[in-house]
Amino acid sequence: MKLSQERPGRTLLSAIAAGTIALAAAGCSDEPKPKPAAAPPAAPAPQASPAPAPEKPAAESSQVNPDEALAARVKSALAATAGLNAHRIDVTAKGGAVTLFGTAETKAQREAAAKAAAAVTGVGSVENKLAVVAGS
Repeated sequence: MKLSQERPGRTLLSAIAAGTIALAAAGCSDEPKPKPAAAPPAAPAPQASPAPAPEKPAAESSQVNPDEALAARVKSALAATAGLNAHRIDVTAKGGAVTLFGTAETKAQREAAAKAAAAVTGVGSVENKLAVVAGS
């Protein structure tokens, strides 16, 4: 009696087992696996140097804005006015036109602030936006 005739499933099973063993043995070698090719090192990113700040000519940097200078002179005149609290008054100037913002305790103080501002050299007009707030 032949083996293949007695157990037909056993021959197929033996063939599968032999193939599996052969594949496993082929993967188990003493040689290390080859390493994948390394990518070339990336070049360092170029660092942009900060742009130099534009230099102002010496004549420009020492010049004072005429509107700011006028507003400062008006503020000084308000501070020198007796009975007037200049800390409550903001001053802006543009081309000789002065605007007063803030508060005054009385109508008389409001008018005194406008009069003091108008007396400053360089003031062409005064817009008085001071609010009268008792106890301010």
